[in-house]
Amino acid sequence: MRSFQFHPNELLLIYYDPSTSTSKQTRAYARSVSNNVNELNLSTVKLTTTLWKEIVNRLDLRPKDLLDKSNANYQAKVRGNTFTMTGWLEVLCNNPYLLKAPIAVYHDRAILCRKPTDILRLDVNSRGSFKVPPHLRPRVVN
Repeated sequence: MRSFQFHPNELLLIYYDPSTSTSKQTRAYARSVSNNVNELNLSTVKLTTTLWKEIVNRLDLRPKDLLDKSNANYQAKVRGNTFTMTGWLEVLCNNPYLLKAPIAVYHDRAILCRKPTDILRLDVNSRGSFKVPPHLRPRVVN
């Protein structure tokens, strides 16, 4: 298991199956809007409940909202159960294949990318989100 931190100038992309068309297209959009993309494939990396809680808070959604309710495993294992917040986070940790869509995180915002173009709502390239270091700013000569 790998530990990581949210880096302020990095676009974090979380997905389960990289072979789905939504994941492929979202990954392509992510690389087109940012040079610093950190991809987390949940089939190889397991997130902790603490990290899931951080992501859910940034999304401003409930953990239950991230799950694909049409999945047969959801129907068999999760449907009809009442969980606490910690319980739902455990469901996410132990069943990442139930994730409905890729998640993109940038700065203090996150987006559930139901459509690949949803990642554009993060405004990664907006003027306020990109700061030029002083040594790279053009000099103004009077």
